[in-house]
Amino acid sequence: AKFYGNIVTEGRDQGSVVFPDAELKVYLDADVTERARRRYEQLREQGQPADFEKILERLKDRDHRDRTRVVSPLVIPEQAVVLDTTHMTPAEVLKRLVQLVKEREQQ
Repeated sequence: AKFYGNIVTEGRDQGSVVFPDAELKVYLDADVTERARRRYEQLREQGQPADFEKILERLKDRDHRDRTRVVSPLVIPEQAVVLDTTHMTPAEVLKRLVQLVKEREQQ
């Protein structure tokens, strides 16, 4: 990252393990039911079969595994801005992320 300058990465351990000294860390979160609904709609739009209950259960299982794993468990990184996107559109999320970057640049 130092070689390339400003970069944006995403992943469940980016701010806690991969880039613990990042200037800006954002922890995106959303209610698991909303995340399942989004995935369900995404699959349907792609013409793929989708079972909401199975998607919901898989997300719950994944979250549990990620939070309880020994190596790089899912945590909210220190100094991270927590952004609950449950009731936000993708455009609203992007707008808020850009705002956070601009605020950080002014510091």
